[in-house]
Amino acid sequence: MSQMSNSWEQVAGKWKQFSGEVKRQWGKLTDDELMQVNGSREVLAGKLQEKYGIAKEEANKQIDEWASKLKRYLEST
Repeated sequence: MSQMSNSWEQVAGKWKQFSGEVKRQWGKLTDDELMQVNGSREVLAGKLQEKYGIAKEEANKQIDEWASKLKRYLEST
């Protein structure tokens, strides 16, 4: 779990930079909603639940997978 939270810390710290990547991953989220998230994993999970009709566990799983892929990408560049 610490590896996942570490991945999210990188995203949260550079939210404006990564918000475009978030929008590409979850296209139903509006720019206003991304501003509301402002790097908060909990808020993002809530927005995913609302927009996609998924359970909290599924939202967190998707966030973990996305953040992990992003971290691997960043480490390879």
